[in-house]
Order: sequence, then C-alpha cells, then structure tokens
Amino acid sequence: MLETATRPAGRTHEKYERLISSAQRLPPMTTAIAHPCDEVSLESAVEAAKLNLIVPILVGPSARIKEVAERAEVDISRFEIVDSAHSHDSAAKAVELVRQGRAEALMKGSLHTDELMGAVVSREGGLRTARRVSHCFVMDVPSYAHALLITDAAVNIAPSLEDKVDIVQNAIELAQAMGVEEVRVAILSAMETINPKVPSTIEAAALCKMADRGQITGALLDGPLALDNAISLEAAEIKKISSPVAGRANVLVVPDLEAGNMLAKSMSFLANADAAGIVLGARVPVILTSRADVLLTRLASCAVALLLAASRRVKPAAAIP
Repeated sequence: MLETATRPAGRTHEKYERLISSAQRLPPMTTAIAHPCDEVSLESAVEAAKLNLIVPILVGPSARIKEVAERAEVDISRFEIVDSAHSHDSAAKAVELVRQGRAEALMKGSLHTDELMGAVVSREGGLRTARRVSHCFVMDVPSYAHALLITDAAVNIAPSLEDKVDIVQNAIELAQAMGVEEVRVAILSAMETINPKVPSTIEAAALCKMADRGQITGALLDGPLALDNAISLEAAEIKKISSPVAGRANVLVVPDLEAGNMLAKSMSFLANADAAGIVLGARVPVILTSRADVLLTRLASCAVALLLAASRRVKPAAAIP
C-alpha cells in the first residue's frame, strides 16, 4: 500500500494502487524523461524509480537538472543524465534514445506537450507506427467500480472514422495490458439511436459493425450510446437497451476532443476523479503528466505505461521505417 501522503485527504484510490501493485511485479522499464527541469517532473521520476516502475534517463540541460535536484532535495546521483541545450533538444534526444533501443518509454518533463509530441510524430526521426497516435485517460472515479478509460481527449481534435478505428484499437490493447478480462467499449454520442443528422451516431454504428466483421478486435463494442446508458445499468434498463456493454462500459470513446476534454474534467472536478494519462500508437508508451496531478496519479501513469510496455515485449508495435 502506498503512503496516504500521496493522495488528497478524503480520497481513496484502490484502483490506482492495484495498477501500481500489478506493475511492480514486472521488471522496470528504462524511461527517457524529456526535460525534467522543475521539481514536480523530477520528483515524479525519482518516486517512480523508488517504486521500481522505471529506470530514468534524465534528458535536459544537466546543470539545470542538478540545480533542481538540489533545491528539491532529491538524490539523482544514480541516474544517467543526457545533456541537452533546450527543451526542443531534450525532446529530440529523448526520442533518439528510444530509436537506439536504449529506452522503452518516454515521460514528459517540464516542456510543453506539443514539443514532445512534435518529436514523437516527426516523419523523420520520430516514433510513428502504422497506427494513429491517440491519448487515453485512465480515470479513477471513486463512485465507479473499476478504472474507466476515456479516449481521445487530448490529441485528435476532430478524428475521422478511419482515425477512430485506431483510437478504439489502441484503447482496447491498453485495457488488455491493464489486465481487463472483458473490454467493453461504448461509442458515445448525445443519443442511443442512429440519426443521420448526427454524424457521431453514424460513425458509432459503423465502428460496431467493423468490430462484428473483425476490423476491430479484442472487445465488445456498442454504440451509439449516451453517457448515462454507457455507465448506468438503471439508465440502460429504463431505455430498454439490451447490450453487454450498456451500463457496464470500461472504455468510453468520445466523438471529438472537446467532448472528451469536458467529460474528463467534469469527472475530475465534480466527481473527485483523478486522471492518469498516456499516449498510445507510437513505438513506445508516452507518459503525459500534469503539474496539477497528485503524485499517485503520476505514478499510476507510469504503472500503466509499464504494463503496456511489458505487453509489447511479447508483441512489439509495427513501426514505419
């Protein structure tokens, strides 16, 4: 059990703690920390290393990293430091460590997300695969029975149907890596009926039929579903929706980034949920943390990445040359 000091008073996060405990049974992953030049990002890397989740390689201006470590009173003497000139250089060098096979995950430090993701998706020297890159929140909602995955709320602004195929498959494989025995995917819209005037309902129906035909694998899909029908058995029963997914979803696929962002933040601020974040679809997991995240949430992001990296040790992602 993690120390209670890692979470705010009044909250319990057994789901995150179970994820971390499960990840700790695995060998740690060498992780390139891109530009850990503030106390939050550096402390996150050090704490994740203490829990044997990662072996950090600190990529950034070495003098600045050492200054931050001294100010934060954290010991980084046992960690490798790769010197860089600035944040863009940190992102490029962290990605290069992955391309060299020296790291099997990336973790965002104090640079902007766009800087890191720009290096990740670069057509020359990046970490692209045959899959669309997407983001997934792993939500710990105190009132919900299990961890809830929400995608995509951070990367793809207005994904096409083709994009959503990859977004769904990425989320399914993450859920499988997390040990979810039956992945139940709800394709969200504003309603549970197909309406030609609401494009998200048409796309939801298409995605479900693609799953029927084996174009999406590894999960049960249903949609369109309104949010209440996806997560509340009572709401699904009232609407007379008979489905193995309705009311029991563990993956929520949103129509677009705006809907996903609002959904995730409403859960965080109105339901006391925390949101671990990870980017999928690249050669390696990319851990995205926020300075506003509590420590337990940042550690949960590392744990989720380790579980995914461990699954890829068996089945690596197909990279584009």
